[in-house]
Order: sequence, then C-alpha cells, then structure tokens
Amino acid sequence: MNLFDLSGRIGIVSGTASGMGRAMATAFAEAGADLILLDLNQAGNEATADTLSKLGRKVIPMRCDVSRFADIDAVYAVLDREFGHVEILGNVAGNGAQGPAEDMTPEQVQYVFQNLVFGRFYNTQQAGRRMLRQGKGSIMSIGSISGVTSLARQQSIYGMAMASVIHMTKELSTEWSGRGVRVNAILPAQVTNPTNGLEARMDREPGLRETFLHGIPAGRLGRPEDIMGLALWLASDASSWITGAIIPMDGGNLAMNAGGGHVGKSGHNLKI
Repeated sequence: MNLFDLSGRIGIVSGTASGMGRAMATAFAEAGADLILLDLNQAGNEATADTLSKLGRKVIPMRCDVSRFADIDAVYAVLDREFGHVEILGNVAGNGAQGPAEDMTPEQVQYVFQNLVFGRFYNTQQAGRRMLRQGKGSIMSIGSISGVTSLARQQSIYGMAMASVIHMTKELSTEWSGRGVRVNAILPAQVTNPTNGLEARMDREPGLRETFLHGIPAGRLGRPEDIMGLALWLASDASSWITGAIIPMDGGNLAMNAGGGHVGKSGHNLKI
C-alpha cells in the first residue's frame, strides 16, 4: 500500500468547504498529505481544515475566488512561504451558468470561462511551474460529461467550458509529462451534495431526477465520496504512468447509448 502514501507531499485543492472538493482533500489528508484548502465559503472551509488537522496534518484554509488571478497569486505566496513545494493540485471549484444559448450574454459567457477555464489554467500554470522545477507532480481537474457530450439542458456555455478543461488536460499532459508532471481530468455525471443546488433543482423540475437516473446504468446519482479513491490514485505513485487520461466518474453514463436501456431502468427490468 506504499504506492498510495502521500506522506511529505503538499496538495492544493479548491472547493473544499463541501462536496467533491472536501472529499478529495480528505482522501489526500488521510493518505498523509499536508494541504492548502481554497473556497469562497470560509466558514465551511475552516470546518474542513479543522477536521483534517485532527489527522495530524498541517492544513491552511484560504478564502479564494478561483476566477481571480490575484487570489491565486496570494495562494502561491503562502505556499512558497509555508511549504516551499507542491506535489498535488486538485481543480474542483468553478461556477457555470444555465440558460437558453440564444439568450446568454457576453458577460455570462465570460463569467463561466473565467471560472472554469482561465482561472483553472492560471492555477494549473502556477502549480506546474513549481512541479516542473522539482521534476514531479500530479494535477487533476474536475471536468464533466457535458464536456464530451451534449446534455441538451440549456448548459451550452458550461459544456463549452468543460470541453476546454478536457483539452487543456490533453495539451498540458503532452507538454509536461516528459518532465515528471502528470495532468489528468475526472468527468463526473450528476453528483449531489447539500450545497451544489442539484437537489433543489430536481425538486423544482418534476421528472428531472428520473431523467438523470435513466442515463446512469449504476442506478443512482453520484455522491461526493465517490471521488476519493480515484483522486488518491491519481495523486499517488500508484498511477505513475497515467497522464492525459480523461476518466468518467458517471455510473456508466458515457458508456451507454443515448437510446439504450439497462437493467433496473423503468421498462427494462429484465430477468436474468
């Protein structure tokens, strides 16, 4: 199990007040990493930091808007002062926008890309520079299944931005992996947590939950903790020859034809 040991390594994770960011940071801390946690929700972020520090880790919570370059600069100033190196980056946070494509304003488009593309590239660039100097590092970004297939739910700009995240992963993995820095992406389907608004949206839109489940052969929506094992594997030496990978975390969604059926779905309860 030494392959999964992160002792002595430093990680930066965004979106750590709740959800997948918190779960990812927890996996890293449990494996031995010290961390800088980034979130706009400072109270939630400090609660995460308090929990993880009880594992014996050094954990620094920072209020950070991942779309603001100045905020990211402040994070790396703290990193350089407190740790002097970084081996892991988890890009989780970033806001999208929903609405008919014909009604989206240039400001909305710019907002989404600033959050999910430009801010993430800048964060990745800052970590990458340090990792390249030390000859080792693992960067992972949360993408979405909407970055490779259309969800057709008035999320065109979000899908376009996530497609950019996926291609950023491919480009940087190709450019950096020969110098020891691995870059991968995780593509979740619908993952629920109390703060991401998905549960509220499903409550507002009758039939939406069933629509989601219709496309997930595993038969359930995702949970934040589903990311823990995958993120730990990507961060650790257990995946030392894995780079440029675009990995679905979707209960089988992308594997299933859009018109397909699966056991457990209404109308397809086959007896085997």
